[in-house]
Amino acid sequence: MTLTGLFLSFAFVNCLGVGLASGIASNQDWSDAYNISSGALILAGFNGLQGFGKFCGVVVALGVIANNIPGTYSAALGFQMLGQYPKLVPRYIWTCVVVATYFVCALVGRDHLFVIFQNFLALMGYWVTIFFIIVLEEHVLFKWNEGFDWSAWEDQTKLPIGVAALIAFLVGWVGAVVGMDQAYFVGPIAVKVGDIGADLGIWLGCAFAMVVFPPLRWLEKRFIGR
Repeated sequence: MTLTGLFLSFAFVNCLGVGLASGIASNQDWSDAYNISSGALILAGFNGLQGFGKFCGVVVALGVIANNIPGTYSAALGFQMLGQYPKLVPRYIWTCVVVATYFVCALVGRDHLFVIFQNFLALMGYWVTIFFIIVLEEHVLFKWNEGFDWSAWEDQTKLPIGVAALIAFLVGWVGAVVGMDQAYFVGPIAVKVGDIGADLGIWLGCAFAMVVFPPLRWLEKRFIGR
């Protein structure tokens, strides 16, 4: 149900984004606008609607602001998940800290923030997929028959120490680095693909973590017991 709801809400807007991105190659006005920012491209796409198009641009801008609210709330929860001491700080304070942080980043990097985020989001993709593989293998290989004790989710004496997951995560990052093809670095494996290289960071990162985690986790459970 969650996937269906997200798909229905995102599909239409994603199609509009695909249309705008595809039009950059053939529409000089859109290309010039994109060289300014993605927001300028959206406004250029609404130009044909004249005054109503400007109103639509305002709605999109407000929608971006509203879209930050769930992420900010989740970030506050993430801080509280770091341990018992961050948990003592009220969530609204963490929310204010997060808002202040990205407000300062937006002011300082307003001229280059879009490019910075484009480069940074690639790193997000690497670590998320590596993390996903580790969690998936833990569930399928080690917890499938044992089940989960949901009441022990923050009892440190019952949770894994995380040595196996950490090592697998770091090894996965080695795979991501040697396979990445980004503006700031091209890995030795990525550069050998085709004539211009290809980004294999996600696939190599997942593969490295997938191979390393099971034996390490087996050793961790055998000698540590959890």
